[in-house]
Amino acid sequence: MPRPHRHPLIALLLATALAAGCADRAKEEQAPRTVVSVSSAASLREAFGDAEKQYEAAHPDVDIRANFGASGALQRQIEQGAPADVFASAAEKPMDALQARGLVDPRSRRPLAGNELVLIVPAVADSGTVRGFADLALPRVRRVALGVPASVPAGEYADQVLRTLGIRDAVQGKAVLGQDVRAVLAYVASGEADAGVVYRTDVAAAGGRVRIVAVAPAGSHSPIRYPIAVTSQARDTAAARAFVGFLLGPEGRTILRAHGFTAE
Repeated sequence: MPRPHRHPLIALLLATALAAGCADRAKEEQAPRTVVSVSSAASLREAFGDAEKQYEAAHPDVDIRANFGASGALQRQIEQGAPADVFASAAEKPMDALQARGLVDPRSRRPLAGNELVLIVPAVADSGTVRGFADLALPRVRRVALGVPASVPAGEYADQVLRTLGIRDAVQGKAVLGQDVRAVLAYVASGEADAGVVYRTDVAAAGGRVRIVAVAPAGSHSPIRYPIAVTSQARDTAAARAFVGFLLGPEGRTILRAHGFTAE
């Protein structure tokens, strides 16, 4: 049987398309996206999620990969060699510890944001059960959700408030401890705790299942400051610095304020 005749022009177009496809694939293989790993306080989850989307849209060659958790736990992960190019903490102490060990670049360290400590209860709770921090010591309050003070900055701030008010011993026996501030939020949102202490910015993440009943009294705890820095082990220092610069710039500040943070 005779072989079908292929027009020379069609053959040329097919060969050109095939060559172009191969060239595009080779280019993609030669230029992978630059990965920037970010270890961030759990309370920054939504804000950093929006920042990641906006930054990657403007920089398609960059892949932001965030790891959220308690700041103290993230500190220990970095100390143990976990990959992290950028560290954003909910308190100065974890950052101070890493800087003392030479694990973050002190020249890159900057204040990122501030927050406010609040007392929350389940949205369906009786309005008279918990009206303020002092009520946490009363017998009618059975379980109080708090972050682990040693590793969760919100827990450490809450501990300071309880000490200042002189009710720490009375509350300690009722404490339900969360491994990060979002675990504390979940205990209250689910009704497993009668009240809890979180950041104001966390409340929106509960989808209306909790409400704020009090703000921590002025001077009852250390100022809530979020520092950010590039780590000493950053794989691409320039890329890490660029993302931090975005967060500290006008666009990043707008995102943080939209999520309730005070931009430093």
